[in-house]
Amino acid sequence: MFESEQKQLETQIKAYCAAHDLPQKDISWSWIPFSGNWGISVSFFQLTAEDAKAKGLKINVAMRAQEIAQSIADALILPEGFDRIEAVRGYLNIYFSTRAFSKKVIDAVLTERDCFGLGESTHQKVMVEFSQPNTHKAFHVGHLRNVILGNSVCNILEKAGNEVIRTNYLGDIGLHVIKWMWCYLKYHPGEEPSGDITRWMGDLYAEATRRHEEEPDAEAEIRELFGRWDRRDPDITALWERTRQWSLDGFADIYKTLGVKFDHLYFESEVEDSGKEIVDELVSKGIAVDERPDNAVAVKLDDLCGTKEKYRVLVVLRSDGTSLYATKDLSLAIKKFEQFHLDRSIYVIDVRQSLYMQQIFKTLELMGYTWTKNCYHLAYEIVNLPGNVTMSSRDGTVVFLQDLLNEATARALAIVEEKNPDLDVTTKQSIAHKVALGALKYSMLSRDNTKIVTFDWEAALDFNGQAAPYIQYAGVRANSILRKAEKGIPAALDVKYDLTPVEIELIEMISRVPKEIQRAAAECKPLYIANLAYDIAKAFNDFYRQCPVLQAEPEIRDFRLRISAASRQAIVNCLQLLGIETPEVM
Repeated sequence: MFESEQKQLETQIKAYCAAHDLPQKDISWSWIPFSGNWGISVSFFQLTAEDAKAKGLKINVAMRAQEIAQSIADALILPEGFDRIEAVRGYLNIYFSTRAFSKKVIDAVLTERDCFGLGESTHQKVMVEFSQPNTHKAFHVGHLRNVILGNSVCNILEKAGNEVIRTNYLGDIGLHVIKWMWCYLKYHPGEEPSGDITRWMGDLYAEATRRHEEEPDAEAEIRELFGRWDRRDPDITALWERTRQWSLDGFADIYKTLGVKFDHLYFESEVEDSGKEIVDELVSKGIAVDERPDNAVAVKLDDLCGTKEKYRVLVVLRSDGTSLYATKDLSLAIKKFEQFHLDRSIYVIDVRQSLYMQQIFKTLELMGYTWTKNCYHLAYEIVNLPGNVTMSSRDGTVVFLQDLLNEATARALAIVEEKNPDLDVTTKQSIAHKVALGALKYSMLSRDNTKIVTFDWEAALDFNGQAAPYIQYAGVRANSILRKAEKGIPAALDVKYDLTPVEIELIEMISRVPKEIQRAAAECKPLYIANLAYDIAKAFNDFYRQCPVLQAEPEIRDFRLRISAASRQAIVNCLQLLGIETPEVM
């Protein structure tokens, strides 16, 4: 907004500098912190210092910068849309007309609609790897935060102008799979899952863990089965393929429910052999030390990097020659960049793996891959049950997604029925589903990634506090005003009245959407969008209570209708970035 007007100002400033033998530098504008007025600012300190150096002058830079700023302020002719200019301590501050700026913001939102906040293409290809569940295990609330965070980061990066590749890396091999198949063959041969597939798979895994600990012969039997797997016994391979697909089908149902999609799937099984080849390369280059059969193959990073207790030691192959996570992760990282020619690779992984991810990146760097500087570990903390009980697939202390969703939907439905009892049953259920999912997602995203989330029903479904239902309801209120307007949203019009402080505050919050999207993308923090969505909803509710819309004078009424429509659009856009839908009614 106001790009052409800013160019006019820049042209005038450069012309002044040329006429007064001052350096003609590119103008770098910054926004003046909002305090009831909107404005942009430019500093003359660097220009003054360069001028003094070029001319061999010894001057008070601050004083001279202020003199230049004041002289330019006196000389400038303000373009339409600006109403005052001032020179303050070496800065030139130029303030927009409140009415003109407000019109620009509202017009932009209502013209661009779903594209409001969309950044120009960065020409950057970014891969985000998230979710990463293990097949043959439960999918619980702990996994939910990873999926919700990763999906939102993808949405934000795309909106900021990046080409995003959404990737899921599934743990489909390893001891946990063998243990599951052992239990299945011994106690559930021929059975097939029905209903909630991931619950069935998770229950069987918990049973396998329990039986493994209780039965004296279990370890030997599982190891024998592992040997058959390593030899690629056709029967075991067929069982693995069939049961893996059960997990994939269950995961697909969950992703569909959550509104999450992936562009590419990777599996541990596809990078195991190539990972072992990379281990051989590490040994041949002297990066890894092969101490088999007594010890493992390891990269002694601190010795190689000359540090102490920073990277420690990364074991890349067991003493018996079997692979580890590191074996496969090294191979996968290389495969990603070779396959997609990435500019960045983002890993959404538990904060407890922070050291491990540093070790992987450092090992790749030692191998000579310069793109490792563009690999980023987006860490997140765990989700606890009420009472600070940490969930574990192994112990069976999990809350399954469907159970959580059912509970959230039931609670949301009760609230919807109380607020709008005249709606038909199907509509109530649809709204409750959107409110429930919104409550779950927002509770995960409105807290910093690195902070533990203890799920709380009252907070998640709060219609009066910082929660998704409160934000969704603000969007519904705006929609209600628009439905009651006989002629719909008025066409663009100039502002002919003095805007109230609450209107100005609301427009300020809406205007922040593009900048906050860029900020959230740069830092991979959906929290910024979650906070902004709440701020817009809160500002709209203040506007809703204090500013009559339909009963106002025609010119005021029409612009306030446009404010209402822009508010709803801004809320919808922000919530979409979080993966949350906004109902039409509630």
